[in-house]
Amino acid sequence: MLKKGDKLYSILTGTCPKCHLESMYKDKNPYHLGNIFQMYERCSHCGTKYKMEPSFFYGAMYVSYGVGISFAVAAFIISFLIIGTSLMTSFLCIVGTLVVLMPIIIRWSRNIWINFFIHYDAKTVKEKK
Repeated sequence: MLKKGDKLYSILTGTCPKCHLESMYKDKNPYHLGNIFQMYERCSHCGTKYKMEPSFFYGAMYVSYGVGISFAVAAFIISFLIIGTSLMTSFLCIVGTLVVLMPIIIRWSRNIWINFFIHYDAKTVKEKK
């Protein structure tokens, strides 16, 4: 079960990595593709600045490669090894999975990247209450 204070909570929900009280994104739905990269400048609860430096989220591209490979391997294992489809059908399942999940992969990669550098601080949550 996910709970505030866990890195996984911040990564999967897209909340502030320091206080876990507010979404980092102006539009929580990653499938609104026009708004996928639009983030708040700072957290309104704890004041954490999300873009610590220009081009900060370029590092998330490396994370997205790993996340994408994980989804591709999972799609291959499910389609080829478990269901038993042909190799070509498995390839199409991998491509379809990556296309459909690309907005989620982008958001999770950014969330993972920022959580490398900013850690949960329970004091900021208690101070703002």
